[in-house]
Amino acid sequence: MVPVVPRWKELRVKAKFNLDGGMIPRTVKRMLDERDEERVAAHSETAVMEYRGRKHVVRLVNTSPSGAMVIFPLVPHIGEQVSLQLLDQGQVFAKVRWVRDGRIGISFDARPE
Repeated sequence: MVPVVPRWKELRVKAKFNLDGGMIPRTVKRMLDERDEERVAAHSETAVMEYRGRKHVVRLVNTSPSGAMVIFPLVPHIGEQVSLQLLDQGQVFAKVRWVRDGRIGISFDARPE
């Protein structure tokens, strides 16, 4: 009897990158800043980020009305849920959008008040 291999196992392709939170490599460096919102230096240098049920003190790089960049030594998955306790805005829930060189970009689920 010949073993049956599920179709999804036949279609695996070896990639040069994983979706483990690392950045997908760019072949061309970004030439223009296409952001819709201005980034401003953070009002506070630190915040408390809850990640996988544990709280971590993180350094804020910048914030915008829709997100923030933080320095964080761990590597979360893209799309992973986190929360950020901001000194001037309280707790906001967010998703990880990118990870690169010890920094992560998060987008807020709702605009902080």
